[in-house]
Amino acid sequence: MDNRITTPSILLQRVILMMLAILLAIVFSIFVVRVVQASDPYVKTVLALKGDPVQGHAIFQINCAGCHGLEASGRVGPSLQGVSKHKSRYGLIHQVISGETPPMPKFQASTKEMADLLSYLETL
Repeated sequence: MDNRITTPSILLQRVILMMLAILLAIVFSIFVVRVVQASDPYVKTVLALKGDPVQGHAIFQINCAGCHGLEASGRVGPSLQGVSKHKSRYGLIHQVISGETPPMPKFQASTKEMADLLSYLETL
């Protein structure tokens, strides 16, 4: 039996190599996700526009306040205060348009409406 495989220094090297491989896989995955997100034409257009938070507030009042409250402090849906500190701009856009979190419906906003709404959410 070869004892070199189980020596502490060899084990340490293997653990370090394994950790580096995992770290590289995570970094690569994040990079791929960002590239895919950035290639979405809708998202690219929304992020290129300068949103109007006042108009975004009006859009919020019409479409979102029923669940998130008039000042986004929560009712049926969660509070959105400080939401832009916890979610990326892409994450916010995806959350609003996807409908992947029931009971939140899909919101099919135009790119300008989404830019305005995103601008308002960033003020919370």
